[in-house]
Amino acid sequence: MWTQSASAAPSGRHGLAGSVPPWATAAAKVGEASGSDNVGFRVYLGWRDAGGAEALATAVSTPGSASYGKYVTAAKFRSQFAPSASDVSAVQQWLRKAGFDIGVTPGNNRYVQAEGTVAQAAAAFGAKFGVYQVAGQTLRAPESELSVPSTLPSSITAVIGLDESSALTKPDAQSPDATPSPAFVNAPPCSAYWNEKNTATTLTPDGTKAPDAYGHPSPWAVCGHTPAQLRSAYGVAGAGNDGTGQTVAIIDAYASPTIVADVNEYSSRHGLPKLTGSTFSQVTPPGVFNRPQNRRQDPQGWYGEETLDVEAVHGVAPGAKIVYVGAPNNYQDLDAAMNHVVDQHLASIVTNSYGFSTELLPTGYVKPLNDTLIEAAATGIGVYFSSGDDGDHTGGNPANASHATPDWPAVSPWVTAVGGTALAVGAAGNYLFETGWETGRSDLSGGVWSPTPPGNYTGGSGGGTSRLFTQPAYQKGVVPNVIATANGTRPQPMRAVPDVAAIGDPNTGYLIGQTQAFPDGTSRYSEYRIGGTSLSSPVYAGLMAIAQQKAGHDIGFANPLLYSKAGSSAYHDIVPPAAPIAVARNNYTNSVDASGGTFVSLRTLGFDSGLTIHVRPGYDDVTGVGSPNGAAWLNALSQ
Repeated sequence: MWTQSASAAPSGRHGLAGSVPPWATAAAKVGEASGSDNVGFRVYLGWRDAGGAEALATAVSTPGSASYGKYVTAAKFRSQFAPSASDVSAVQQWLRKAGFDIGVTPGNNRYVQAEGTVAQAAAAFGAKFGVYQVAGQTLRAPESELSVPSTLPSSITAVIGLDESSALTKPDAQSPDATPSPAFVNAPPCSAYWNEKNTATTLTPDGTKAPDAYGHPSPWAVCGHTPAQLRSAYGVAGAGNDGTGQTVAIIDAYASPTIVADVNEYSSRHGLPKLTGSTFSQVTPPGVFNRPQNRRQDPQGWYGEETLDVEAVHGVAPGAKIVYVGAPNNYQDLDAAMNHVVDQHLASIVTNSYGFSTELLPTGYVKPLNDTLIEAAATGIGVYFSSGDDGDHTGGNPANASHATPDWPAVSPWVTAVGGTALAVGAAGNYLFETGWETGRSDLSGGVWSPTPPGNYTGGSGGGTSRLFTQPAYQKGVVPNVIATANGTRPQPMRAVPDVAAIGDPNTGYLIGQTQAFPDGTSRYSEYRIGGTSLSSPVYAGLMAIAQQKAGHDIGFANPLLYSKAGSSAYHDIVPPAAPIAVARNNYTNSVDASGGTFVSLRTLGFDSGLTIHVRPGYDDVTGVGSPNGAAWLNALSQ
């Protein structure tokens, strides 16, 4: 599906293709990297018989294959495909001789961890290092391709950590000793369910009636859907459907110190079982880089992410065990966290709510994680990624269409990319409708909506067509050719994203509870609405836990199975609404109370004008093959 080209290197050395990130251009360079700066990195080695590893992962994941569901153990996979001990030893000896401190090598021999200085790295890898201005940050990168002595194993494929591409991952991270996240409180009016309150029956905070939009009043946005509403709307509220016997891993950065207390308070309020030592654990992978100089962080960015992920999985599948795996920084260790989960087989389902806002990264970043995902598939682990929250990254401007891109790692053909929807739930918890999450915004000003609805594009479910990966077999015959060739750079069909979808639009979002820091200096538990595909992925992971419970076996890498049911009653096919739909939303200006005033806006749902991705009948690049349709979906996945 993807190959790595050779790289020219000085005589006696082997070049590592893809070790210069695309953002490290001469125009962006602002100086030379300091040779005394500390640097931590991992030298990755590829699988022995990489083609055989990929063939095994495909066979055990594809319905109809004689090997379907016959996953191998992590130990068996290691014995067949892991880099040899002699190759690892050769790399370790070379790094020691070059003056580096050697860290952990995992059980599957995927990498050798080392630390030293930039000067040592420049000498060892034959490249100068510069400093570049990119996306508002100052980041280090090699100025030319890295190389290693030809006497070292040819299985060395990449080095992660010498350049700082990982600083571009989202969401922004926080330090492990940060205070609670700044508070956010929902402002009234808001609805308990779709159209419980609307602009005809409930006035704005200043006592006036908000104007109609699209010729009629608008519902006030929900205060936040509860676990019971989601389970009911997606048709999994039946007795015993709780994910018992399943384990879901959540990978993020850092670890909220109040997570257990917050989730247990949330559980008490919403009729869920509390977390215990047997149902929840937090893991820090060994050997990751936690020195202060190896962190690139923005406090308070990830506590809310962990809270959302844990409470979404727990809310949908309250009987499932949860393993939270927190990298000690967001800078360069998320790949090691994934390798740890997979190699130790900590769970059969893994959800991830982070990513790069492009797939056009150096192959040195892409191949190591892709190799880990192949091991995951071969050993029966399903890996789920949020598809992103910025649509096609064109900002809704058709003039930027040539820059449209899906996110990495969601675009990997070895993950299930989960897109976002706007979900409407009725008074009885019944499913009313979904549309693709793409939002237009207009503000209430002078008694009118401005700009005229749908207003300006503000964000939505990530999607699009890869320029890197060719179309996987499971998408053939399902993804329309107009989507598979949409990037226009290659004649053959390419990988399209997302694969599936679930609730994501913050305007129809999920209620979570978290300890937050308030302006008065206090920190206390409170609940608020949140969304994004950071919600979609853990919700889908929770649903998959229920599907595995019903099936009585692990489903593993689910895409071949999920696509085999495309177009059937197993899915809600997300299509454009027959007429424009919008919700009114009130927000506190200071995010916490009315002392600073409020502002009202109109959020048009399913607004994809100006994007290269669109909701349409059948597969689309906003919602994939659709969202789960209750019992029909559970039955389809258990066959």
